[in-house]
Amino acid sequence: MSDDDRARWDERYAGRRAASVESVGPPPVFAPFEDIFPTAGRALDLACGQGVGSVWLARRGLDVLGVDVSATAIEQARDLARRSEVGDRCRFEVVDLDTGLPAGPPVDVILCHLFRDRRLDDAIIARLAPGGLLAVTALSEVGAGPGCFRAAPGELTAAFTELDVIVAGEGQGVAWLLARK
Repeated sequence: MSDDDRARWDERYAGRRAASVESVGPPPVFAPFEDIFPTAGRALDLACGQGVGSVWLARRGLDVLGVDVSATAIEQARDLARRSEVGDRCRFEVVDLDTGLPAGPPVDVILCHLFRDRRLDDAIIARLAPGGLLAVTALSEVGAGPGCFRAAPGELTAAFTELDVIVAGEGQGVAWLLARK
């Protein structure tokens, strides 16, 4: 990612109010499937932003690594984890996902909310432990116009055919997939 892009994301997060402890929860599309998510193990939250998903997973009992390109977002995520009393289960790092996933052991959950980089698909599948859960949402062309960061119709299910799909959908400019390895 370019320095300009990184600065743009830092500026965007600097202009946001810190996430509240009450806002912590799964991405809304996955709320009906919350019981499917494990309550122990390791999780990786890609493009974690302010850490809402990471903290939610940590509250469920997982040890979470949240990564984002924005140092500002990472500081906000660390603060949210402290305020939510799960700082001991959350670790946050500034990572440019343009260079790939950070090194680490297999994980039981990968959460990727409103971020899409097709170059990471194979690495995401490889990083999941057997039985691991992938929860991904992305901006979509379905119900919205095309764009370089929008998933084409059917893209998520086609990208993750090696996984067993639990639920997938598209509409109103968002695509989502919940699948198990």
